[in-house]
Amino acid sequence: MDSPILNGLFSRIKVDTGAGRPVYLQLSDRILALIRQGKLKPGQRLPSSRTVAALLSLNRLTVSRAYEELQLQGWLEGFVGRGTFVPAHIPEPEPKKLNGPTTGQARKTAGFTIDEQFYVPNPYFIPKAPLHLDDGYPDPSLAPLKEIYRAYRNQLTRSGLYRKFGGYSFPDGPEQYKSALSRYLGETRGLKTSTRNILSVRGTLMGLNLVCNALIRPGDIVVSGIPGWQRAEHNFVHAGARHIGIPVDAQGLAVTALEQICKRKKVRMVYVTPHHHYPTTVALRIDRRLELLRLAERYGFIIFEDDYDFDFHYSHRPLLPLASADENGMVIYCGSFSKSFSPAFRAGYLVAPENVIRHLANVRILLDRQGDHILDNAMAALLDDGTLQRYARKALTIYQERRDHFCNLLQQELGGHVSFSVPEGGMTVWTKFTRNTNLELLAKKAYAQGLYLSDGSIHRYPGFNENAVRLGFASSTKPALTQSVRILKTLLHKGAGTRS
Repeated sequence: MDSPILNGLFSRIKVDTGAGRPVYLQLSDRILALIRQGKLKPGQRLPSSRTVAALLSLNRLTVSRAYEELQLQGWLEGFVGRGTFVPAHIPEPEPKKLNGPTTGQARKTAGFTIDEQFYVPNPYFIPKAPLHLDDGYPDPSLAPLKEIYRAYRNQLTRSGLYRKFGGYSFPDGPEQYKSALSRYLGETRGLKTSTRNILSVRGTLMGLNLVCNALIRPGDIVVSGIPGWQRAEHNFVHAGARHIGIPVDAQGLAVTALEQICKRKKVRMVYVTPHHHYPTTVALRIDRRLELLRLAERYGFIIFEDDYDFDFHYSHRPLLPLASADENGMVIYCGSFSKSFSPAFRAGYLVAPENVIRHLANVRILLDRQGDHILDNAMAALLDDGTLQRYARKALTIYQERRDHFCNLLQQELGGHVSFSVPEGGMTVWTKFTRNTNLELLAKKAYAQGLYLSDGSIHRYPGFNENAVRLGFASSTKPALTQSVRILKTLLHKGAGTRS
């Protein structure tokens, strides 16, 4: 005979016949909660399925399925002629552990400790404003989306299905992608490579993180320019490296300061964005490029060359990468298609000597077994048929027009509030505001009026604050740029962004 106490316990179970989750699974969840809470003890006999069905106005088959589900999971056991029991070997829970998932709510905190101090905070903000002067993103409306879709779809044809989908492939990327990249990088950047010099990654940040994991040890010294890219710097810190910042002027990274450090300390790696320094957009002058390569050979440090926007240079042909003049295997070159199309396309590459690529591929397996070979091969098709090259030429013309339009607006409308140099390339203008401009307040007020721009906090360092931000022009149309500058002008003239 079923216990009145147990019947009362089961009668309080609630299920929702209109919910998306099957009723028998809801019921099994509720019974499991009773076991975990200690309300159903080890060895205890459960009410019969007929009784529970009557108590909850359910079909008996539904209750039987719930019992069977819990038996399959090992939370119940059934005996012919005796009934259904909570297994005697299940330990009885301690009262202090009766919170958490058994309450039916998602957990907010873990039961174990997290050493959050070990990680540098990496906040992010996803703006939803209709207008944007962003960090330098491309305009996705210009990207060859139809061609990308067609190339991706072609990879899903039925030919060679097992080769494409039957198992894992090379961790460094598919041969088709590496072959296309090798040709492309040779033609456009003067890099002498084979497929064994290339490793596919999902973007610059993954490439940099992989290099830090594989080649940087705690205590190693990593040098980069100040101001620089905060995400890169956080990778150095997380790897346990000692990060040293050196100045950046109108000719790029101050290599004389680097040499002074090398004379006193063993430098492991130098991170540099020589084509357009992030965030100031200045190009590393040719004599400094050659000197940087000479110092790398002399002192034995790695050069991590982040060439994030090679294709977009307006005054003349893009400067060839440091890697193209590297005769001693000191440069790891990183590029990405994210700045060409959209950050949503996670396709990039590392270029380095063969033994480095083998080592990076071995480490990469621990994080990401092989990447997205379907997307990689679709990108290879676009490289081979010239789609990417045609797109870059088209986008370059449009971005240059937007740059000129935007710089004219800044000069004419905000001349008394900002100073800047017209960038030779890239997708942003490094813009310095007057010292009495409160960028945090200005950004907040602008966002309230539908315009997003950075508040400049990521570009400030101890001893360095130019009260400057990157104002991206490439992702906005000319009318949108005009409207954006109009909002800034109104706010600045009203003193909305002025320090009190």
